[in-house]
Amino acid sequence: MNRLVVAGAAILVLAAGCSEGGREEPEDTGGSAKQPSGYTIAFVTHETPGDTFWDKVRAGAEQAATDTGVDLKYSNDPDAGKQATLIQQAVDSKVQGIATTLVTPDALAGSVKAATGAGIPVVGLNAGIEQYKELGALMYFGSDETLAGESIGERLATAGAKHPICVIHQQGSVALEARCAGVKSKVAATENLQVNGADDAAVTTALQAKLAQDKSIDYIVTLGAPVALDAIQAKDQASSPAKLVTFDLNREMAQAIKDGKVEFAIDQQPYAQGYMAVTSLYLYLKNGNDLGGGGPVLTGPSFVDSSNIDTILPFTEKNTR
Repeated sequence: MNRLVVAGAAILVLAAGCSEGGREEPEDTGGSAKQPSGYTIAFVTHETPGDTFWDKVRAGAEQAATDTGVDLKYSNDPDAGKQATLIQQAVDSKVQGIATTLVTPDALAGSVKAATGAGIPVVGLNAGIEQYKELGALMYFGSDETLAGESIGERLATAGAKHPICVIHQQGSVALEARCAGVKSKVAATENLQVNGADDAAVTTALQAKLAQDKSIDYIVTLGAPVALDAIQAKDQASSPAKLVTFDLNREMAQAIKDGKVEFAIDQQPYAQGYMAVTSLYLYLKNGNDLGGGGPVLTGPSFVDSSNIDTILPFTEKNTR
């Protein structure tokens, strides 16, 4: 990966400004919207209602729209076919740009190509790092999920992990599968566990049963902060000594790291993903700017643990980290 791309992402994120349990409200920055730019941008995600990860993505997108004077049209659906329909509806409404997650590339390919065929620039974010160019997206903002998974796997291997389980909470997600594959590449005995991330009670029950049945599990790797919170309950109920690590942050997860209930989290900085996806489309429409130098702009992986939690915690309280 081009280090200049990563460095550029960091500079752009800092320039954007410092900035998952119950839904959190975006922070009121006190700023006022600029004059309308004349651009309407559709922002389409696979958000599952109630997953607070997406509050940060949306907060970043909305702040970018405020800063650039863009008229932002946000929509979401976790069903791949319905997300494709939302993208097609944006094409039909003749927006000037589309930012979309690409978690199920095959299902979204037709609608994304309809957009590019209509001359509407598309930017990918959050998922689909390996597929965005093939689909015709101009730029991509997110974490390299394989690299992120490998980073966790290396850390677990160093800690002596023998039998981790990797909890996949959304079936068919290329990003989540890449994370677990990355972990397994470094700790070969890693076992995947599929759960229904839309049902916290079901997640807790499934994890409790697995931990009670297999006492050799020494690490739990969850792929989202809300699932990690469920895992804390499951560990307690199963009296499991397994250690817990997770992808992604929210306010409660940051506090759990502070309290020693979670070893560490690996953060992909969703606020930055939303902010940069909208800003990049604005710059492309206004100036023809193309960020990333032909490659994805990385917003992660970034480790959060006991060494830096005191610095990160205040930003999670503002819904920007």
